[in-house]
Amino acid sequence: MLGKGVAFPLIKRLLSINGDSPEDQPVEVVLLSRNDADTGLRVFKSIEKYQLPITRAVFTAGGNPFQYMEAFNASIFLSGNPHDVKEAVKRGFPAGCIYPSDYIDDDQDHELRIAFDFDGIIADDSAETVFQQEGALASFHDHEKSKASEPLPAGPLLRFFTEISKLQKRILDKVATEPDYKPRIRVAIVTARNAPAHERVITTLRKLDIRVDEAFFLGGIDKGRVLKIFNPHIFFDDQVGHIEGVARIVPSVHVPFGITNSIE
Repeated sequence: MLGKGVAFPLIKRLLSINGDSPEDQPVEVVLLSRNDADTGLRVFKSIEKYQLPITRAVFTAGGNPFQYMEAFNASIFLSGNPHDVKEAVKRGFPAGCIYPSDYIDDDQDHELRIAFDFDGIIADDSAETVFQQEGALASFHDHEKSKASEPLPAGPLLRFFTEISKLQKRILDKVATEPDYKPRIRVAIVTARNAPAHERVITTLRKLDIRVDEAFFLGGIDKGRVLKIFNPHIFFDDQVGHIEGVARIVPSVHVPFGITNSIE
């Protein structure tokens, strides 16, 4: 049997949101694999052993699996293969590379916590481009302050972020009628922005009609300091330096999108 991967805590909790009836199945996880169908039998045996309700899979025998994302209407592609992830992002697919982690999951914890960087993840990298081109934090703050009332364009994981928000609202509605319902979702924004650049983040979230449970405007403080406390089951960031600093303590995903990755 295969061992549990880095994304196991996330997948387990996402699937636990589904109810018993066919009409109450908002989450689906599809396995996309470079393995062949014969090896895939072992994969499905492991899925069955862990009691994960995953029934659909694609085995490409070495081919690029992400090319089937649209066929399954997938909102994100997660993989430990950085080449596949970079190629997927290059083609416009929402994708991220999962880094190894020493994270130990608590099976008694039914809450699902997800942390997102903002620029290059939820929003595009247009603001980050200004910072890279100007090379001065003061210029970046002046630019963002002047555009504080203007929402930022969509980033690569906006759809996934939006779908998580929908699940969060669905759960809140269910808890209102079923107080003993256990699954919960908490969402955090963890960004290197600070005042006055924070206002544009709020403007963008209001435009999307999305609330987050916690927001951290760190202004350069190590993200690991707050992630240790928030303890997410997954954290998304577009900068390798941020991921490498926290991946061992929390499951982390690098999204190779935008100017910060083109200059690596």
